[in-house]
Formats: sequence, C-alpha cells, structure tokens
Amino acid sequence: MVTKSKGTANRLMLWLLAGIVTVALTVLVFLPATWMATLLERQTAGRFTLGDAQGSLWRGSAFLGAAPSGRDPVSPLLPGRFSWRLSPLVMIGKTKMTLENPAVLSRPVSIEGSWRSWRIGSASLDLPAERLASLGAPLNTIQPAGRLRLSWSPLQLTRAGQDIALQGTMMLEMTDISSRLSPIKPLGAYVMAFDWQGQQAQIGLKTLRGPMLLSGSGVLSNGRLQFAGKAQAEAGQEERLDNLLNLLGQRYREGNKNVTRLEFK
Repeated sequence: MVTKSKGTANRLMLWLLAGIVTVALTVLVFLPATWMATLLERQTAGRFTLGDAQGSLWRGSAFLGAAPSGRDPVSPLLPGRFSWRLSPLVMIGKTKMTLENPAVLSRPVSIEGSWRSWRIGSASLDLPAERLASLGAPLNTIQPAGRLRLSWSPLQLTRAGQDIALQGTMMLEMTDISSRLSPIKPLGAYVMAFDWQGQQAQIGLKTLRGPMLLSGSGVLSNGRLQFAGKAQAEAGQEERLDNLLNLLGQRYREGNKNVTRLEFK
C-alpha cells in the first residue's frame, strides 16, 4: 500500500514537472518583442530603445528611437524598421542573431558569440546628415545636410559588468555636405576614421574634395567627443565661405591664410 502511494506521488511529481516545463517553454516561445526594447535600453544605458515593437523576442521588428523621457513618445531616429531573428540557443549561452533593415543597412548583419562577447559582421549604415546637429554647437546652428554612410569591419564587443569594450575600425563617409547658411552647395566630401580600442576610439578627419577644407583628430570616449582640428577655404573661395567659417569657431592666422579652429570638448 505504501509502495503504491509512493508510485502515485512520483507520477504526480513527474506530471507537475512536465507541466512546469511546458508552461516555461510556452512563455519563452511567445516572449513579446518589447523585451528586445528592454534589453537595448539596458545595454545602451537608456540612450536608445525600440518603438512599435512587433512579433516576439525570437523573431520581430521595430524602429530604432531615442529612449523617451517621461511621457514623450518614441520618435524614429533612422528610416525603416529593423527586423531580427534570434536563435533560442541564447538560453544556453550561445548568441546567434541576424539584423536587417533594407532602408539603411547595406546587408543583413550577423551577431554571434556568447552572453558576454559578440562578433558583429561587417556592413554599412546610411544616416541622415541632419543628425549631426545633435552634436550641439556649432552644428545645430549650421544645420548640415548631405549623405552619411557609416561602415565597419568585423567588430568584437565584450561586456564586463556594465561596461562594453569594442575592438575594430569604422569609417564615416560624408558626401555632398551643405549648410543652409552657405550659398556654396556642396561644401565638400569628408571621411572620419574611428579606431576602437576598448571603451574609446581614436578619430581622424580629412577632406576628400570641396571648397571647405576640414581636418583634425580626437577621441570618442563613453559617448563624449573631444576633438581639435581646423577649417579653411579653398583658394578663391575665402570670401564666399567667410560667414560660415566664422560660425564654426575662432579664427586665427596660419602663414598667409585665415584658419578656423574646430574644437569639441
């Protein structure tokens, strides 16, 4: 009699465990895509989030936006919607994810690794030049326009506590850049290189072509830009660019030329 009762109890326990596992798997399968927004906010210290998230944690889509403050709605930062496919293997510590957005990404981006280290495949991202105004003065006064393309070689990300270390190189190409404050359109084409080593990147800026010549170098560390450089007009364009160069920074003489000091701190 005791043996029979014990057997019944064991069967009930097995059925209970099976039920718990079934419920847990069901919950995991149908985790909403809004969980991805929570993960993004956590990893970017509240700088970015996902808006209008649809689908599930494993297969969904949303637009990228800045994390709202208070009751402000989430506004898209980039055109199009980002869609993702996340492998359930992440539950055992193996990350395998594909990210797509044909409106801005040159190709689907693969992300592979573990819970603490990821390799991001190479690709490029088209950006609206108007976003440069978010860097503050004097760019918010100049209101630049044009085409921006951010490209990168394979990147390695590693998480240590709340910090993210990044290894790899990026290139920001700025083409047909113009300003509503200048009659010359375009002002030129430029390239900015980023060499990421941990939590900071060494930056170099140079001019590819154009009547406004820009150059300089600096450091991007923990989202803060420190940059020193100069701007000057191409020979014969000094008078037409004089007003714009005055807005960019302090003027000084370098040899027989007027040069504008570019500084971001």
